[in-house]
Amino acid sequence: MLKGMRIASRGLSFWFAMSISASVAAGDVLRVSGAWASPTVPGQTVGAAYMRLRSEQDAALVKIETDASSAAEIHQMTTVNDVMRMRRLDQVELPAGQLVELSPGGRHVMLVDLRHPLKIGDSVRITLTLRLRDGSTARETVNAPVVRKAAHGDHR
Repeated sequence: MLKGMRIASRGLSFWFAMSISASVAAGDVLRVSGAWASPTVPGQTVGAAYMRLRSEQDAALVKIETDASSAAEIHQMTTVNDVMRMRRLDQVELPAGQLVELSPGGRHVMLVDLRHPLKIGDSVRITLTLRLRDGSTARETVNAPVVRKAAHGDHR
């Protein structure tokens, strides 16, 4: 009976270790730099955040979370015949070793249904979830200071 309990215990320990490793901190995989968010005015319901991402391995940015808004989405801005268009992306591919920019006028983080205006000097806490090439996930949290930068297409 004791031997059976040890085997069951080892099985549970293995399962627990596997569930922990299935979602890891992205710090060893993902480098985030230059994060910032645009300031908003009272009554504005959307905001935007930007950053540069470099993954050490092939991965995809598949989810974004923040407590600054009800939802955070990845959006792509394009200009066709002088008309700006925006569409939601399900994910952003992060090829190993390549810099991927989330920037005004291109791909960016859209903060939908802001809980409060984003004021200069504030910081927006953003959690990024990556799907790694082996199917596991990794999460990284960054703080994006709210600053005013001269740029087009930043949802003002």
